[in-house]
Amino acid sequence: MSEPRTITSTPFRRVLLKVSGEVLMGDTPYGIDTNTVQSVAEDIAEIVKSGVELCLVIGGGNIFRGMAGAAKGMERSSADFMGMLATVMNALAMQDALERIGVSTRVQSAIPMATVCEPYIRRRAQRHLEKGRVVIFAAGTGNPFFTTDTAAALRAAEMQCDALFKGTSVDGVYTADPKKDPTAERYDRLTYMDVLAKDLRVMDASAVALMRDSNIPIVVFSIKGRGNLLNVLRGEGTFTVVAKDAAV
Repeated sequence: MSEPRTITSTPFRRVLLKVSGEVLMGDTPYGIDTNTVQSVAEDIAEIVKSGVELCLVIGGGNIFRGMAGAAKGMERSSADFMGMLATVMNALAMQDALERIGVSTRVQSAIPMATVCEPYIRRRAQRHLEKGRVVIFAAGTGNPFFTTDTAAALRAAEMQCDALFKGTSVDGVYTADPKKDPTAERYDRLTYMDVLAKDLRVMDASAVALMRDSNIPIVVFSIKGRGNLLNVLRGEGTFTVVAKDAAV
C-alpha cells in the first residue's frame, strides 16, 4: 500500500492546484511565511514552463487561525466571510511571488473587489489560461457554508481541468492522520465512493461528489518538498489518486 505509484495517462493539459492555507505558514504558528510562498511559486513556475495550463485555489486557514479567537461565537456566515477574505490575502501574496519570478498571473475573486483583483468571470478565466497565465481563484465560491475544497472542485469543473491536484503537508491519503498515528497506512488509489464511504476527509463530501460527477481525478500529494509538484505531474514520487476506478 505504501509503495510509490505512477500516473499512466497522457500528460495533463490543464490542472487546478488546491493548496491548503496551513501550508503557507511554514514553521510559524499562523500567517504567511514568505520563504514557503516563494518555494511554492517556484514549483508553479516550473509547471507553467512545461506548458501545462494551471489555475490555483488557496485556503485561508493560515490567516484565519490567527483570527479564531475573535471569530469564536460569531455567527457562521460572518465567520465564513472572514475566511474568504483571508484567501484573498493569500492569493495576492502568491500573485506577488509569481510575478516577481516572471510568471504572468490574474487573481479573480468570487467577492467583487475591483481595486485589488478581477471579479470571477468563467470565460475570462478560461481565456487567461489559454494565454498561459496562472489564474488564482480567491474568496471561495463567494457563499458561506462552502469550503475552499468545494470552491476548488467547482472551479476545476468550470475550467474543464484534467485533474485536481491537492497539495498538503502529507504525501497522500492515509487510513488515519499519520501525524498522530504512526501505524497509519497510505492508499495508492481510491475510488470516489471509497472516500465517501470511509469518510477519509480527502476533501469535503460535496467536493468529492462534484469531482465524481465531472469525472475529474483528485491527486493528493505533499507540496512541502521542492519539486514535488512537477514530479507528481510527471507521474513520479509518492501520492494518492482518487478516481472513478482503479486506473487513471
